[in-house]
Amino acid sequence: MAQTELNVSQREGLGKGTARSLRREGLIPAVMYGKGVENCALAVETKQLAAIIGSEAGLNTLITLKGEGAVDGKVVILKDMQIDPVREELLHADFQAIDLKAKTHVMVPLVAVGKSAGEKEGGNLQVIRHEIELVCLPTNIPTALEIDVTALGIGDALHVQDIQLPEGVELPQDVNFTVVTVTGHTAEAEEESAEEVAEAEQTAE
Repeated sequence: MAQTELNVSQREGLGKGTARSLRREGLIPAVMYGKGVENCALAVETKQLAAIIGSEAGLNTLITLKGEGAVDGKVVILKDMQIDPVREELLHADFQAIDLKAKTHVMVPLVAVGKSAGEKEGGNLQVIRHEIELVCLPTNIPTALEIDVTALGIGDALHVQDIQLPEGVELPQDVNFTVVTVTGHTAEAEEESAEEVAEAEQTAE
């Protein structure tokens, strides 16, 4: 599990005016909340938070807040964020304080590794789930789960219970849903191909 630190300061002002003032200083408004923790309004450095989000661990990075008062030393994860749809700039962040000794639910990316046998035969690899929910201690959150697809032929599929999970990591659901499959040509595509061949033959005659 990736861990890092983030400089924060407590803010008193609320509303759009305060948010605009913070952004002019290279900061964005944020809040911290969690079980047994008093909600706290914060200001964080935009570039520093953007670097954390853009890291390999991304949203699953454990962040230790560095600042004054009760927030200093709190371990959090980025639970939500607002991004300007046009400028793609960070506007606001929500941090959830976590207990390092209590299991938590997280979404972790799935990464297909290798080229499947079915693709080599002309099939298509389809990733049905790009991330899955896991339950584990915060310190055991994997950056991503890799899935070896090299043995999959056309028509084959991998299900969530086929994934090898790291020690201490569990699946919260009982449904064994499909995460990756290899498909061939559809019946419709085959019919269109056959029609094209027939038309070509007629033209040749």
